[in-house]
Amino acid sequence: MLDRIMSALNKLSPAEQRVGKLLLKDARVFAELPVAELAARAQVSKPTVVRFCRSVGYAGLREFKRKLAANLGEGVPFIHRNVAAGDETSSVLIKVIDNTVAALLKYRNDASAASFDKATAAIVQAHALGKRLEFFGVGNSGIVAQDGQHKFFRMGFHTAAHSDGHLQIMSASLLGKGDCLVVISNSGRTRDLLDACQIARKNGASTVVITASGSPLSQAGQIHLAADHSESYERFSPMLSRLLHLMIIDVLATTVALQIGAATLQPMLREMKHNLLKKRYT
Repeated sequence: MLDRIMSALNKLSPAEQRVGKLLLKDARVFAELPVAELAARAQVSKPTVVRFCRSVGYAGLREFKRKLAANLGEGVPFIHRNVAAGDETSSVLIKVIDNTVAALLKYRNDASAASFDKATAAIVQAHALGKRLEFFGVGNSGIVAQDGQHKFFRMGFHTAAHSDGHLQIMSASLLGKGDCLVVISNSGRTRDLLDACQIARKNGASTVVITASGSPLSQAGQIHLAADHSESYERFSPMLSRLLHLMIIDVLATTVALQIGAATLQPMLREMKHNLLKKRYT
């Protein structure tokens, strides 16, 4: 239900879009609030709230809230939002893959190429100046940070990844003009990441944040690469967010490699590959 509303959002009127964004921000709160409060929070009239419900295929607000409450009750908490407790393996396989494919396709349609251009330019500048490129994240995002460090290390960057809050603060304090920091967070509300991002930015480093729109971290960085999805980070395991973050890192690595140029990268990567072959059994 929420996925369908999200995909249809850009077809609605501007006022109805505000109602939709309020819903997607916190569906459980939306289901509990009276129409007057919903209208006030979305800065629309009460009839607009009802029109929104009809525009997405429901008879009115009452039916919409009833369906929404039932939809929010589905899924296994802390596992996967679309999987039910009694699902067989074949059903789980289909649901997880379909949900992932839908999220990736939606991101493809919604992503801002301009934001990627800015992030690419900041990373390429760090490479040209021989400066630092660092990746910060905690938990699952810390694993994505390690993936980013690995990809850019292979391209000759002076890079590191940190998932410890103290190391993040210390490392951010050493970054300066020309350096680039990439911060990854599902919620965008982790205090250590926010503090580190603000320190690095204050010291003159370029800051790229991969996180949800509207989060504190999205405002803290200079360049925001939105990673928006329907998965609740408080209720379900971070599956979609992790895959989206990894994909964003892949896109960045590809755009940066193209900017640096094959003439620079290919001899180095060829030599690296040749040396790695010696580590394998024939």
